[in-house]
Amino acid sequence: MPELTQMTLSEVRKALLDKTVSAAEVTDAALSRIDATEPKVRALLSLQAEEAQAQAKALDASGPDATKPLWGVPLVVKDVLATKGVPTTCGSKILENFRPVYDATAVARLKDAGAILLGKANMDEFAMGSTTENSAYFATKNPWDLERVPGGSSGGSGATVATGQCYGALGTDTGGSIRLPASFCGIVGLKPSYGRVSRFGMVAYGSSLDQIGPMTRSVEDAARLLQVIAGHDERDSTCVNVPVPDYVAALSEKTDLKGLTIGLPAEYWDKGLAPEVAEACATAIKTAEALGAKTVPVALKLSQYAIATYYIIAVAEASSNLARFDGVRYGHRTKAPENLLDMYVKSRSEGFGDEVQRRIILGTYVLSSGYYDAYYHKAAQVRRLIRQDFEAALSQCDVLAGPVCPTTAFKVGEMTSDPLQMYLMDIFTISTNLAGLPGMSLPVGLGRESGMPVGLQLTGRAFGEAALLQTAQVLEKNVCATGSPTL
Repeated sequence: MPELTQMTLSEVRKALLDKTVSAAEVTDAALSRIDATEPKVRALLSLQAEEAQAQAKALDASGPDATKPLWGVPLVVKDVLATKGVPTTCGSKILENFRPVYDATAVARLKDAGAILLGKANMDEFAMGSTTENSAYFATKNPWDLERVPGGSSGGSGATVATGQCYGALGTDTGGSIRLPASFCGIVGLKPSYGRVSRFGMVAYGSSLDQIGPMTRSVEDAARLLQVIAGHDERDSTCVNVPVPDYVAALSEKTDLKGLTIGLPAEYWDKGLAPEVAEACATAIKTAEALGAKTVPVALKLSQYAIATYYIIAVAEASSNLARFDGVRYGHRTKAPENLLDMYVKSRSEGFGDEVQRRIILGTYVLSSGYYDAYYHKAAQVRRLIRQDFEAALSQCDVLAGPVCPTTAFKVGEMTSDPLQMYLMDIFTISTNLAGLPGMSLPVGLGRESGMPVGLQLTGRAFGEAALLQTAQVLEKNVCATGSPTL
């Protein structure tokens, strides 16, 4: 049997149910790996080691339970998800001491499935960023190269999975925040369709864009996590009440890609790709063709407006959502304010970081009187056209394929001085959120020059996660594997 921390979620689950290993042994192995690597990677904002060990012992005492799909499996969740009695900071000083009195629906479903939650993953403050350098506490490093970023905003979730500190993690994706760190860290990341997973208990950034999804070391692992967290929730009015298919069972149905049509958007393949990214993704497409898939060119002509549309809608929603953090009800409150207005101003100025303040100000501007119609209303109209663009493209094919990001992971500090350049890193992922469609990142090799992982992005029809997972698993078995970092 391979070293415990090198096993996938599916492998360790089988070992647990077969009683080859105990929940306590698996949990101790994960905690030992955290002890060995966390000082370098810094993926976690908090660690609940004693609680995890106590839960593992309790599970062992009652014996394996095959009815619980994640029985005894150690996981991590992004620190934007409410966890009862555990710090939930959103990577921000304004929530430094906040401990929710309830669990997010996704977290509760993990617990009900028998999972052991080890800790909370670091993130860009309020999910605003692409590198996890915007965390108010510390920057997470990429385990493949500690001088490079892990991506963001779910960079802590990506790094902890890639390092082998846990067997899977939950991230959130507003404009690529699951797929980008998955690509940079060489793991699988899936952003479900908007409405597939309940957002109850997730601290909102852009309410019409945010979605919770799995980050794992294999496609099958992603299917297992999605199976647990997907489904209707009456507490979330945006969570759609549509049947959830058996994602795991669907994986075994395909061994090749015959009958599959893959659309290749010209706009994703022609714009300033790093040669090593283009090469790895093109090789993956050739592999798909060799497995029987047909490829067709498609057009997403409105993708050129995606960045502008996204950064109007997202910041507008952020300015509204973050208005609740005012120093009155919970969170940071400034000491000795002169008056009520001074308390508001200083509490928010002291609690929010530069990037969050930048987006709040931009959002307030585009929603202000005289500018709402010119900016937000127009962006909402373009968003509908972008969705129609995707629907037209997907009427010609089953899935779309292209790079996740124009480059592999870049150096720490390389883009922090240029926010606009940082925003462009999401150029291939943002449109999927605007359209509310499912998208995922699949590792397809290492860059020839950088030696860093490259991710291929697959995008499907609304609530078509099963088709994405099927396609990704067949490719996973045949593309050049990235392996694991040697940290």
